[in-house]
Amino acid sequence: MSAWPAALAGGVLIGLAATLLLWLNGRIAGISGIVGGVLLPQRSEVAWRAAFLLGLVVAGAAWLWWVPGAYAPRQGFPPALLVAAGLLVGFGTRMGNGCTSGHGVCGLGRLSPRSLAAVLVFMATAVATTWVVRHGA
Repeated sequence: MSAWPAALAGGVLIGLAATLLLWLNGRIAGISGIVGGVLLPQRSEVAWRAAFLLGLVVAGAAWLWWVPGAYAPRQGFPPALLVAAGLLVGFGTRMGNGCTSGHGVCGLGRLSPRSLAAVLVFMATAVATTWVVRHGA
């Protein structure tokens, strides 16, 4: 499957999952908040959060099984740098009270001005970071 249909299908599935979670459970599909609720659990909140996260993993594994060459990891990145980057992303989502899924998919869909501001900052940071990584500072 080429990149365009796969990206379109992925976007539709993300939107559908976010919509269903909001309609059926009254919850926003912000992945950092869902993970946070599993790591620092509240009794009645763990089951749906764990199920949602398990669904993400199972869907990803199913896609890799269905389209074996779909994922080719980039080579040449030091593992310590990747761990540091992951921790910084987690720290940033706590500071921003949400992640790209919560603000970008759900917040913009609800016309939230706070989410619009967050997405503009996310995107500007992504553009600047990509430029620095590819072209040097």
